[in-house]
Amino acid sequence: MARDKRWITSVTQEAAKVEIKMPWTRGARRAAFIAKRSASKSMRAANA
Repeated sequence: MARDKRWITSVTQEAAKVEIKMPWTRGARRAAFIAKRSASKSMRAANA
């Protein structure tokens, strides 16, 4: 049992070190980009 506990501890520690940004963590940044893009489209439509 102690071996399994050590394995889980080491996996948890390594996972905490990961600095890769996963696609689902980009929520606010992506939402801001989409808002900017849709505002740009509406501005073009209003000027046309």
